[in-house]
Amino acid sequence: MQSSPICFIPFEADVSDISLPHRFTFPFYYHPHELCVIAANELQQRISNQKWDHNFGLDQGQSGMVIGKMFGVLVVKNKDGQLGYLAGFSGKIADENHHEGFVPPVYDILKKDGFFREEEQRINALNAEIERLEGDPNLQDLRSKLATFQDEIASSLAQFRQDIKQGKRERKQQRGAAKTRLSQEEWERLDVQLAKESVHHQLAYKRLARFYREQWDESQKALDSMLQKIDALKDERRTRSGLLQKRLFDEYRFLNANGEWRSLLSIFHYTDQSTPPAGAGECAAPKLLQYAFLHQLEPIAMAEFWWGASPKSDVRKHGQFYPACRGKCEPILGHMLKGLEVDPNPMLDNPAEGKELEILFEDEFMMAVNKPAEFLSVPGKIIKDSVYSRIRVRNPEATGPLIVHRLDMSTSGILLVAKSKEVHKQLQHQFENRTIKKRYVALLDGTLTVNSGEIDLPLRVDLDDRPRQLVCYEHGKPSKTYWELIETKNGQSKVYFYPLTGRTHQLRVHAAHQLGLNTPIVGDDLYGTIKDRLHLHAERIEFLHPQTKEKMVIRCLKF
Repeated sequence: MQSSPICFIPFEADVSDISLPHRFTFPFYYHPHELCVIAANELQQRISNQKWDHNFGLDQGQSGMVIGKMFGVLVVKNKDGQLGYLAGFSGKIADENHHEGFVPPVYDILKKDGFFREEEQRINALNAEIERLEGDPNLQDLRSKLATFQDEIASSLAQFRQDIKQGKRERKQQRGAAKTRLSQEEWERLDVQLAKESVHHQLAYKRLARFYREQWDESQKALDSMLQKIDALKDERRTRSGLLQKRLFDEYRFLNANGEWRSLLSIFHYTDQSTPPAGAGECAAPKLLQYAFLHQLEPIAMAEFWWGASPKSDVRKHGQFYPACRGKCEPILGHMLKGLEVDPNPMLDNPAEGKELEILFEDEFMMAVNKPAEFLSVPGKIIKDSVYSRIRVRNPEATGPLIVHRLDMSTSGILLVAKSKEVHKQLQHQFENRTIKKRYVALLDGTLTVNSGEIDLPLRVDLDDRPRQLVCYEHGKPSKTYWELIETKNGQSKVYFYPLTGRTHQLRVHAAHQLGLNTPIVGDDLYGTIKDRLHLHAERIEFLHPQTKEKMVIRCLKF
């Protein structure tokens, strides 16, 4: 029997009775295949027994920065038809790219005699020299001297000008007083003397101003000389870093099932960002597929899971499966999966097909509808079927944007629709002033021990993995939610959510994040675990009718 590649891991469990999938995994939205679940369980057992010098945040007594990691398993078949799997991880573990039993990186930037390490040392030397020069006491002294010297010069020259003016006034007085008591000849001699004093003072002022200017120029020249050295080093650093980045991008070359190679630069060239983001190519999925293609292993199915404590900004649950990230991996995997028969992208299917909009309230001015789960509020880039398009067909005479506010595609519940621009403006004004009161009901995947509270977490989009949201105290927008526990049953908690702001995925992140309830909503495919649906429903809304000004309360308890 022909030997398998060194990273090929035969299953410990008997998997002979498990049917293989008909197509390879669509990596951005999937239910892990049974073989992947078994492989992941076996790998997690191995990881638990590893003695890496890496703090995943699972052992409270371990020192060092907490860094959780995404791991991946790729179920493969070798040339002999034997079923097994490959294991990989994203980035580095314990500051190393290579660990026994795991696939290697696509390109090893940590190779000791590689160009990256050599150039990195040069750049580090530049950084050290820049830091030394910027911290030079002489530089700080010059900056301080110039800052205070400027004020001293201005003050001294201003005082000198005041003295000149005072002397001018005094000489004028002398001339006036001498006019009556001196002869014409004596007065003319006095006038000449006083004129000479005036010239003398003017010349003295010019000499002082020139002296100060020379002193200033000398100090500024010395400062400029030091700053020019720093700027030259920064320019060199910028140039070297750019060239290093470009060379790295050229070294990262990816193989696909058709035997075609493409560099990272060429893969990202026609994307919106055009330049690969930092860390592109270091994720588990590209590493796994690259190794399989290089060693003639047939990919069967793939899954990735998180191991360790969740990052402070993101929502990652220990041991839970997650799809590949879109910002870094989608262009790369788009190339690497060519030649494989892959599961269809479910996000290209119309989720609203066969579903109807229930009208909860309607008059000549507005409507309230019950939006089903997996139903767009407004048309998307690919799927146009939505509440907006359905209402537009149903009410062709309506004007304006129609949709007053939105619900996530996966969220069900009450959505307000305006039939005219004026009504739309009036309702939006209520939303902007936060006078509209909304209540959501949600089923959480866990048991809460507190009855109520308020969550306040600033949110922004994850630029590398849209549409996921991150908690970010630097760039995030404020988002607040009040919540109440209704009941706990069978390991789940039913809650009311009262959003005080309306950020994207606000309730989903507030439920799942460790600084929120740390308990994801059942069926949350982004921040929890995929189920039949997202169990989040907008069940009550209270507002003033835009025309009658009557208080309106609309309920939709079907969940």
